[in-house]
Formats: sequence, C-alpha cells, structure tokens
Amino acid sequence: MQPSYGQLSKLVHELGRRRNLPHAVMAVENLDGSFRWSGAVGHAQPDGTPMLADTPFFIASIDKLLTATVVLQLTEERKLQLDEPVTTCLPAGTMSGLHQLGGVDHTPAITVRHLLSHTSGVADFLEDRPAGGRSLLEEILEEGDRTWAQDEPLDLVRARLQPHFQPQNLTAPRVRSRYSNTNFELLNLLIEHLTGQSLAETFEHRLFKPLGLTRTRFVGNNPSSPGTPVSAALWCGKMPLDRPMALQSLRSINSTAPEMIALLRGLVNGRLFAQPGTFAQMQQRWIRFGLPFDAAALRAPSWPIEYGLGLMRFQSPRFLTPFHPVPPVIGHTGSTGSWLFYCPSLELLLAGTVDQVTAPALPYRILPRLLRACTTKA
Repeated sequence: MQPSYGQLSKLVHELGRRRNLPHAVMAVENLDGSFRWSGAVGHAQPDGTPMLADTPFFIASIDKLLTATVVLQLTEERKLQLDEPVTTCLPAGTMSGLHQLGGVDHTPAITVRHLLSHTSGVADFLEDRPAGGRSLLEEILEEGDRTWAQDEPLDLVRARLQPHFQPQNLTAPRVRSRYSNTNFELLNLLIEHLTGQSLAETFEHRLFKPLGLTRTRFVGNNPSSPGTPVSAALWCGKMPLDRPMALQSLRSINSTAPEMIALLRGLVNGRLFAQPGTFAQMQQRWIRFGLPFDAAALRAPSWPIEYGLGLMRFQSPRFLTPFHPVPPVIGHTGSTGSWLFYCPSLELLLAGTVDQVTAPALPYRILPRLLRACTTKA
C-alpha cells in the first residue's frame, strides 16, 4: 500500500498547531524511491520566514549515526578494531582518568564497541550535572552563547563528573547502557586521529559527496548548493535559541529532511560500506536502555528504546497501541525533536524535526501516528 499524501499533510499540519512548535517538517519515502513526500508548516525564523520542505535544520544527535558509519568504514579498512581499547587508538593522555569509579581507573577497559553502544558508563559532558552545579547544556541555555576548546569536554568529565557504572562485559546476557555524548565525542576524536583530517573533511569525503548531499554541512560551513535557504532557528519553549558558537564547538550538522533520507537509504542499501555485512553488524545486538530518573537521563533516550552500534531501534509497546500495532523502526533521533528512521517491514524512510529543545521525546510520540498515516488510505 502506498502512503497517503492527504494523511501525511494532515499530520504535519496538526504537528504545526501544537503549542511551542513554531514549525515542523517531515519527509517520507519508499526505499526504492517510488513514493516521495515532504511537507512543512510554520515559520523557520522569528521574522516569519516560512519553513519549507527543503529548509536545512539542526539534526542534533542524528549525527551519531554518521559518526558510527565512518567508524565502521575504518574497521573495514583495518585501521581499528571494535574490541580494542580506545587508549591504544588515541594519542597518549587523551583518555587519561576519564572513568574513575570506586577508586579504580576503568579507562583502559573501554573499547570502541563500548563507545558505539553506550555501554562504557562514562559521564555525559553535555547533559550530566556536577555536584551542586549545572550541566554544560544548562549553562548554554541560561547564560548565552559560548565556545570551548576541544579538550574542555573531556577535562569536565575528569574533574567534575562521576561515571555511572563500569564498562560492561559485552558477552554477558544482561548489559547496562546509558546514553552519553562523551562516547561519541571520543569517537569523533578517534576519526580525526586515524584519518588525519578534520571531522568535517572526513564526512564530506566519505558521506556527503558519495551520496550527493549538497545541503548537508557542519554549522558554520556554507552549503555548496546555490540558493539554499537559511537554516531553521532552534527554539527553547517560546524563545528562539541563537547559539552558533556552541553549535560549532559541538561540531553540529545542518541538513534537510530529504537529504537525511538519502543518507539513510545509502546506509540501508549498502552504498556506504565495502562489505555487505557491515550494516548488519550495527544491528547484531540490541541493548535496551533503562529507566534512570536523574535530570540528565530524563532528556536522553531510555526504555523502551534499544541501541546497537550507533543505531537505535524503537517499537511502541503493545499495551500503548493495542489496536494499532506499530512495527519496529531503526535509525536515530536528536534532542531537539529530530528523527531519521527506516521501517524494514514497510520499506519506508522517515525524517523530520520540530527544532524544539523541550521536545526530545516527541519523535517517539509522533511515530505511531506517522506510520499509521503511511498505511491508511486517504
């Protein structure tokens, strides 16, 4: 069954009418490209500039999927192994003292696979709060824009933050996981060290150019495609959030919904890997996040979301949708209400965002309705 243009248009307009969502954009495509739809509502900028289907937006943590893809490309090239300690892959001192727990330094036990699967236990430099203080994200939201040196996030983890658990035994039947931006900060440093290029140069060479993504760029880098609209504004509640220096320090990426779909299609179809089994390796073991209740964890992905290697899997629990079972999807979301998913059973690719810092869980709430819109006649 082909998705319904009418149902999808109705859904994006309903999303745009929600409180504190100045705009929304969505795109849906078949894996074979026989069906393509995109829609947008609202204003992209506080001055009323309309949001368009091809307006670039901040993809947030969807970039972890890109990082994981490049790391696995490097494993194909035998430049690293998933189960080798990260301390042997990075310059001396980079990881020193990052995981001090109970008087024991567990840093040497952290492997590349631990980082990719969020099973290292290392603290999150962006969202975790030091004792009696605020998180780096809270400081940025409350105090205004700022930049930081590349080593500052790791220094913060060493000096002020506590690990959550020991690096896990990944051969055990039960494994703890906790989402941490530090894991992928280390993977980005690893990519730069092994390639000898900046992360932006590496992504351009290995991801953007091979897939023809002309409107996907790191914040601060101008798109090569002429006439590209200005990127959509981020929002925090009812206030626009202008933090370009912080986004550049986070090495953030802007893209469009259609280009994100093109990237995920390239990943699913095997265009980004030399070996056909590499994408399957990302899905070899799914580890379910728990339900921690501290302030940082409330914004992060948690139960019932599962994580592979840089890849999420989500299926709405049956008791929440008893009359409309929701098939599982794989992909990634971002903390500003962005999503990029592939539904294997329907062979559908789905992308979108609402660019709202207060709506990190919205993609999981909208997904059941989005999939129903894709399978319901107009």
